[in-house]
Amino acid sequence: MPFPALAHVAVTVTDLARSTAWYSALFGSDPVLDEDETTGGFHHTVYALDGGGLFGLHTHAAGQTADAFDEKRTGLDHVAFACADRADLERQAARLDELGVPHGGVVDAPYGSGVSFRDPDGIALEFFAPPA
Repeated sequence: MPFPALAHVAVTVTDLARSTAWYSALFGSDPVLDEDETTGGFHHTVYALDGGGLFGLHTHAAGQTADAFDEKRTGLDHVAFACADRADLERQAARLDELGVPHGGVVDAPYGSGVSFRDPDGIALEFFAPPA
């Protein structure tokens, strides 16, 4: 039996308005859902990505800490967005430049190439292309 594809990724942010503006600029689109889930104690904003996946931003009414993201802590290391090839990866890096988002430039490795960057909460993100 094939293993299912990822349906969505959700990250917890400290300032939903700031992150919504930042991700809207990054994705070049508005959220498809913005819902205050009062019974569940969280608020989420969701974006539809090409390929059918969803990317969500969450804030929690209770228990949310102000701890900074750290990929060295057990849990999420980073989220990578797929690029078709290195040319697409270079276009995404140029878009980050246009948006004023600092990044590490294109880094090549035997398993593929990536551009690493961070959101306003320091959550590690990446554009990734398979090897040529």
